[in-house]
Amino acid sequence: MKKKTQIIEKALLVFAFGLLFSHVQASEFDYFEKKIRPLFYKHCYECHSIEKGKKKGGLVLDSRKGWFLGGDSGPAIIPGSPESSLIVRAVSYKDSNLKMPPKYRLSEEERTILTEWVMSGAPDPRIADINLKSEGIDLIKGRQFWAFKPVLEPVVPPINLTISNGNEIGIIDRFLVDRLQKEDIEMVDLAVPAILLRRLYYDLTGLPPSIEDLNTFLNNPSFTAYADVVDRLLASPRFGETWGRHWLDVARFAESSGGGRSLMFKNAWQYRDYVINAFNSDKPFNDFILEQIAGDLLPSNNREQYNEFLKATGFLALGPHNYELQDKELLRMEVVDEQIDTVGQAFLAMTIGCARCHDHKFDPIPTADYYAMAGIFRGTQSLVPGNVSGWVERSLSPSQEVQDSINRHVENSKQAALALDYAKKDLNKLESESQKGGFFVDNFQSKKIGEWMRSTSNKNFYGDDYIHDKGEEKGEKKVIYTESLKEAGEYEVWLGYTHGINRSDNVPVTIDHADGSTTVHVNQRIEPPINKNFYVLGRFKFNEGQAIVHVSNQGTKGVVVADAVGFIPLIKKSNYLDNAALLSKLRSEVSDLSKRVNYLKKTKPDNLHKVMSVREQKKTGDWHVHIRGEIRNKGPIVPRGFLKVASSSEGESRANVSIESGRRQLAEWIASEKNPLTRRVMVNRIWHHLIGQGLVRTTDNFGLMGDTPSHPELLDWLAWKFAEDNWSVKSIIRRIVLSRAYRLSSLRKGSGQEVDPENRLIWRANRKRLTAEAIRDSILKVSGRLSMQQGGYTIRNFSQYDFGYQYDTVRRSVYVPSFRNALMEIFEAFDFANPNVVTGRRNETTLPTQALYLLNSPFVNSEANLAGKRIKRMAETDIERIRFAYLLALGREPSISEFEVALKFVLNEASLGRSDNWGALVHSIISSVQFRYLD
Repeated sequence: MKKKTQIIEKALLVFAFGLLFSHVQASEFDYFEKKIRPLFYKHCYECHSIEKGKKKGGLVLDSRKGWFLGGDSGPAIIPGSPESSLIVRAVSYKDSNLKMPPKYRLSEEERTILTEWVMSGAPDPRIADINLKSEGIDLIKGRQFWAFKPVLEPVVPPINLTISNGNEIGIIDRFLVDRLQKEDIEMVDLAVPAILLRRLYYDLTGLPPSIEDLNTFLNNPSFTAYADVVDRLLASPRFGETWGRHWLDVARFAESSGGGRSLMFKNAWQYRDYVINAFNSDKPFNDFILEQIAGDLLPSNNREQYNEFLKATGFLALGPHNYELQDKELLRMEVVDEQIDTVGQAFLAMTIGCARCHDHKFDPIPTADYYAMAGIFRGTQSLVPGNVSGWVERSLSPSQEVQDSINRHVENSKQAALALDYAKKDLNKLESESQKGGFFVDNFQSKKIGEWMRSTSNKNFYGDDYIHDKGEEKGEKKVIYTESLKEAGEYEVWLGYTHGINRSDNVPVTIDHADGSTTVHVNQRIEPPINKNFYVLGRFKFNEGQAIVHVSNQGTKGVVVADAVGFIPLIKKSNYLDNAALLSKLRSEVSDLSKRVNYLKKTKPDNLHKVMSVREQKKTGDWHVHIRGEIRNKGPIVPRGFLKVASSSEGESRANVSIESGRRQLAEWIASEKNPLTRRVMVNRIWHHLIGQGLVRTTDNFGLMGDTPSHPELLDWLAWKFAEDNWSVKSIIRRIVLSRAYRLSSLRKGSGQEVDPENRLIWRANRKRLTAEAIRDSILKVSGRLSMQQGGYTIRNFSQYDFGYQYDTVRRSVYVPSFRNALMEIFEAFDFANPNVVTGRRNETTLPTQALYLLNSPFVNSEANLAGKRIKRMAETDIERIRFAYLLALGREPSISEFEVALKFVLNEASLGRSDNWGALVHSIISSVQFRYLD
């Protein structure tokens, strides 16, 4: 009986185990392959793996079933609960009876990685039988997998049309209907015009239709009128802002580096604008690929094209990197790994990074292929050496007019600086000569009233030290310098002090002279001009006898310094001009030239705009395999190249370069029509954004651990047409949005709900939530404050780090600075793309915090109140105002019940004396589910 119970318990565990990982995303598996498996291999497999033939304590860690079932002490890992997981307790060394590894403790970083993995649910892709060991990768067999087969034009299926308006059934619909008929499922009816128009506007522009556009379409909702709207929206600059944002998700775009001290990227916006412009101009996608991977290596026809190509390479430079890492060779390989991973997922939907430490466990990608690509990216300079490394920035090419202006300014600045240098030398020489004939009183010779502190902290003082008032007892301290002059005449009086930012800027210095007393206020924060020590107080006549200078701290703030005082006689000398006249002339000349130099600095033409980019390394070449991914454990050298499984032959997978990095050849291979992945991946991304789920739902993973296409023939037909249409993104989008499938209602009814509840066969439209950006932009549009300004630099207060950045802008969300450590609050709430990884499909959560944000956010409340005031101005009657509120926010008229509730609400609020009743109504609509979802 006990044995039977144990069997049942094991069966239940295995069943739960299968459920636990049924919906894990491919990106989480990537994390396991890059972080967790190497950690297990390095520290645990020696004692806990079937591979090594050891099962200490009954525990094995080279399969997920191993840790799930656990050993003698029970399950090693409780997904989502690090505090309950034995393995986390063991590596923490907090339990004296449970320490693993037994001879040493894992590093803090390794313990953190393991803990975070367990907290995230411990996703582990190792589903295969652990006793089955791979004997190498069979590329021939691998090429039989659907994703690696060549893209061929499929036969369009003939179908029996049973749907009304059959003339509106396009080729896309024929593929879908053919599959639906086989499953005995009928498509639902078309969406009503208002819902369809709202869907189209958001999908193409990320904004709702205006009331005028809505009324125009409702007056003529014909297919022809609909097609005209499609063409108009595709031509709108709003299109590029929306579809450019989709690509920025894939490109893991951000304007800071991320990590502990996240450094701001001042020029990342250039890449953002390049992407937006590329989608607006419908740049052929194969050119888009070439420019992002190798734009700096492509020949350009003019200055504009050169600049555009350079901006495109920001794609490779914008990754999340720890520039403070002191192991520079490790940092270099971390950057290379990130670039390989990004290029692989963005363009090929392949997790190439999983082959860094070993052959890919699921896909036919050997480690040699990874290091063939690593050789390419090692030949690409992405880092600038330094204690804290930097990123490569390159100057854009200016127009000839701007370049001429820059050249003239540079020449004028050089001449002015040279003249100033000569004049200063002449002046210094004369001042030094004058100083030799002068009379100086040091601070130790002076009479001091109050306590003055001696110091030598700052340099350039006269004598052995200087004194200061410590910034205390203002008005109670004074230093009196007295010199006995043997000859009456005119003297120049100098005050010695050391400058600094903590000094007083208005020190009163009084000179007693033959004509009376004169007080001069000295700014001791400014460096003294004479030998960086003395400042000229002025010229004064003195009688023979005592000359007195008083330095006081009366009325000052900050520290007052008293170093020395000099009396320089201004008398004629043989063979010299009058000293006074010559000093005046030279000082006037130095003053004028200094003003000239400062003016030229202030009027300097804008620096040439810079872009984040890359460049070829001076030394390129093939590279070693790193055994187990360890950078200093080098194996054989492999020639630079590409994925063999996605190439038709060995020769096609070689870069065949000698002095270049091979980056241009890699770009050409990816952008080639022969590549079986590239077109499929991009048309699937487009389908995902329009239909709500990709034909392949794992948009960033076309490998074995990814999904298989629901309609493989349709995917290939779209990919074929993509090339036929010159890789035009707009053409593919137009084909899809004109299809009947796109225009379907989202109502769940008919047999499809029972047979295909997930709607994989597209018998209805998918209900889609608006993106975080669309929600914010729509709120601003309802209030009337949304700015349509395009492009440009948008970081308002640039600083070294992104921490604590204050957002204050009403521009479209695509232009809101995107920082890895400091996202805008609404972006955090509504599942903005993680800017650290390629994101072709955003997470979509439903959380209480989202409703709370819409309810309590100062931003939402403020914009709702402004929208309420706007609506009051738009109409005279409450009836019309309610209509406008719904039309602006939801793109439709209110239903009868909605109208009655709204009218009762605003009248009740008004009766209570609340002036913001219309703002409250708008707030309630904005907070509704209908506002943030597309039917």
